[in-house]
Amino acid sequence: MSNGPTHHVLCIGNAMVDMLATCDDAFLDEHEIIKGAMNLVDAERSARLYDAMGPSETMSGGSAGNTAAAIAALGGSVAYIGKVADDQLGTIFEHDIRALGATFETEPLQNGDPTARCMIFVTPDGERSMNTYLGACTELTEADIDEDIVSDCDITYFEGYLWDPPQAKAAIRKAADIAHKHGRKVAISLSDPFCVDRYREEFLDLLRSRTVDIVFANETELQSLYQDDDFDSALEQLGKDCLLATVTRGPSGSVVIRDGQRHDVPAFMAAIRRDTTGAGDLYAAGFLHGLTNGMALEESAALGNFCAGVIIEQMGPRPPVNLAELAHEAGKL
Repeated sequence: MSNGPTHHVLCIGNAMVDMLATCDDAFLDEHEIIKGAMNLVDAERSARLYDAMGPSETMSGGSAGNTAAAIAALGGSVAYIGKVADDQLGTIFEHDIRALGATFETEPLQNGDPTARCMIFVTPDGERSMNTYLGACTELTEADIDEDIVSDCDITYFEGYLWDPPQAKAAIRKAADIAHKHGRKVAISLSDPFCVDRYREEFLDLLRSRTVDIVFANETELQSLYQDDDFDSALEQLGKDCLLATVTRGPSGSVVIRDGQRHDVPAFMAAIRRDTTGAGDLYAAGFLHGLTNGMALEESAALGNFCAGVIIEQMGPRPPVNLAELAHEAGKL
C-alpha cells in the first residue's frame, strides 16, 4: 500500500443547486410529482415546475455534495468531483463547497447545458419530493477523474444517481480501479428506490464484483435491491454481497453488517421533523467520518444517526457550520 492519504473521503456526485419550497399534497397531485422520490425532469418541465413553486430558498446541494459538506463540517478532510457549468449556479456551487473547506478542482463545462438544479417540494409531514434536471451533470466523464486526487483519499464515495448519466458510469469505474490500485476503498449510496429499480442488476454486479466495498442504503432501497419485503432476509443477502454495509431505518436507527455480524444502532431523535432532505447524505457523512478516523462501527453509525437527526430539524440539506461542535456536545465525537 502507498503512503497514507491526505484526504479521508472523496465524494463524487451530481453537482447541483437545490431550490426548496413548501407545498401541500394537492400540489404534488396536481403536478404529477411522485411523493418522496427523486423525479428526473427535462429542461421544459423543470422550467414549468419552477414557475409553479412558491417562494423558494436556493442553496448548493447534490447528494454526494451534501455528504462532502458535512464531512468538512465535522472536521474531516474531503475532496469532491462533480460537473457544473460555467454559469451563475455553477459559480454558486463552486463557492459554497470550497468555502466549507472541500477540495474541488473539476473544470466547469463550457458552452453546454446549464448547471443542474433540483426543485424540492417539502410537504407538512417533512417529506421531500425532488425534481431534478441533470444539465451539466451528464457531462462528467473519465477525463474528470484525477488519479492524484483519487489515490490520495482513504475512501472514494459516489452516489447511485450517477448511474443515470451514461458517461459517469465509466468515470466511476475508472475511479474504483484507481482507488483499489492504491489500496483504498470504494463506497456507494444506493440513493433512491426508483434508482435501484432502474439499475438493479448493475448495482448488484458492482457489489458482487467487488468494484464497491461499502454500501449505504435505506430500508426501502435495500428491499428494492433484492426485491424482498422481509428486511432481515434482504439484509442477510446484502451482507453476503459486500464487505461492509449500513442501512438506515428512520426512527428505528440504522443497522451495520460486516463479516456476517449485525449491529443495530438506535436513532438520534430529532426535536422536530421539518425537512428530510439530505438525511441519508448526512448519515453517510457521519459514518464515513467515524470510519476514516478509527471509530468503531457502532460509534460511526451513532455519529451518522446524529447527523441525520440534526439535518431534518432544518430546511435544506447542507449542515450547520457548527456540526462538529454539536456532535461533541452530544458525545458523538
